[in-house]
Amino acid sequence: MPDAPAVLSDSSIQAARELRVLVSRLRRRFLEASDNRELTPSQLSVLSRLKHGDATASEIAAAERVRPQAIATHLSMLAEQGYVERRPDPKDGRRQLVSLTAAGLELMAGRSQAGQEWLTSALQDGYTEAERQTLLDALQLLERLGAQ
Repeated sequence: MPDAPAVLSDSSIQAARELRVLVSRLRRRFLEASDNRELTPSQLSVLSRLKHGDATASEIAAAERVRPQAIATHLSMLAEQGYVERRPDPKDGRRQLVSLTAAGLELMAGRSQAGQEWLTSALQDGYTEAERQTLLDALQLLERLGAQ
């Protein structure tokens, strides 16, 4: 006998819907607060992945859940703009490692700082100390959600 489907509470459905909308809205605000330099969200996502270290195009494609051809296009455009560079993988000469250039690192650092400044000011100016503490409590719950 198959397991009965789980019954979802109205509060779970509502929280999931509202959280998705909120995350999208916050993402847009972060993008608005920073200098995008005409980069697409996909290109920015690739650059963000490279902040954590070198990667192959295949690794980036797998992490982004897109085809390698799509990543190759993004990497070519980012290389033309001077944000990434490719070099042979010292462990396997058939592969290339992609890394951020100094310009790419500077771009990502500036974006991060601009977003942090916007968010810090918004929290300071728009919320009381008690509300900020409530947000900190809620963030602990969201952290748990992210770990599932």
